[in-house]
Amino acid sequence: MLRLTCALMIAFACVAIASCSAIERKALPAEQLASAQPLGIPGVRFWGDADGDVLAQWNKERLENQKALLVSQGIEHLPAASYLALSGGGEDGAFGAGILCGWTQHGTRPMFSVVTGVSAGALIAPFVFAGPEYDHVLREVFRELDMAKVARSRSILSGLFGDALFETRPLRDLLEQHIDQAFIDVIANEYRKGRGLWIATTNIDAQRPVIWGLGRIAASGHPRARELFIDVMLASAAIPGVFPPVMIDVEVDGERYDEMHVDGGATTQVFLYPASFSVRNFAQKNAARRERHLYVIRNARIDPVYKPVRRRTLPIAQRAVASLISSQGVGDLYRIYLLCLRDDIDFNLASIPREITADHEAMFEATYIRNLFDAAYEQAARGYAWQKVPPDFQSELMGTPGQVPADPSPTR
Repeated sequence: MLRLTCALMIAFACVAIASCSAIERKALPAEQLASAQPLGIPGVRFWGDADGDVLAQWNKERLENQKALLVSQGIEHLPAASYLALSGGGEDGAFGAGILCGWTQHGTRPMFSVVTGVSAGALIAPFVFAGPEYDHVLREVFRELDMAKVARSRSILSGLFGDALFETRPLRDLLEQHIDQAFIDVIANEYRKGRGLWIATTNIDAQRPVIWGLGRIAASGHPRARELFIDVMLASAAIPGVFPPVMIDVEVDGERYDEMHVDGGATTQVFLYPASFSVRNFAQKNAARRERHLYVIRNARIDPVYKPVRRRTLPIAQRAVASLISSQGVGDLYRIYLLCLRDDIDFNLASIPREITADHEAMFEATYIRNLFDAAYEQAARGYAWQKVPPDFQSELMGTPGQVPADPSPTR
């Protein structure tokens, strides 16, 4: 993804010219932001920088469904819960896909209670949520990925005067191939068991992250649920200026408007839940004490890499944007770790180590992607050594997150 920033800077350089022929749209008025619902389906999303009350309601519904299922199976106490957070990273998403497939091979991959995804992580998340039987899709999509399966160039005029330099019809076709109605039904069924599949996009008009409940969309029964499901995945991976935004149709008081959604990475590289929500408080209020484990897969390198930069405008700008994205990702890890400390969640982190990756020049270079997937797979198949703290954190100065509750809550 970082190499795409060069193209992005070219797009920015053409803004003054392109704005003269902007594509017409009917943007949602600011005062209607709280009222708009895509496809008229209520309660399928919330603001990712607030709305803790909405998430509390989502989790209460999830907990009720979980308890009902456990009681039907004769299980008397809530089992440990495992969460998975998948970051953005473009072609480096092959790392996360490889880790997950190798984890299955190792035999210790849990059934995740909640799976979250941003950008490349949003493309991985639904197949992880659906279960290990979909590992073959992760392997097919991410190990064999190349530029031709993601996007194709537009003409110079279309790139300069349109909404992006590339169009992502190939990626939509790939998703539509694997996300049929039968797959949507699988997601809906897992959602009804009390599991969560949450994907982040950025509402670029509002400059705010939006968290979508894909399980809620799948279970809505709306005839266009599959279309919206795929739209959200594409929007989460739509790098602004490089890939076109996804326009989400909404309706307010019988009037139709559009929302412009782009890469979730524009506001967050990886997330668990808003700081306005506390799992610990929720558990105390709703008799839901249990062990909780979080696994964060950062589809990127965390350590800085020295690379001499040419003294030219675009290379300098490209390197600066890459540094910004990297720093944002590290900051997100610290934010999540702080949530884990507050809410007694065991923290585990995986990221691309320097020794298993190689530099590459082309976007979505097939050989690089395949080698990255294979290296991650081999590490996880042997038993991945998860990091217990964010980079350079001195854990002895604070407590340890994820203390086991003394008495797990009963299911009834």
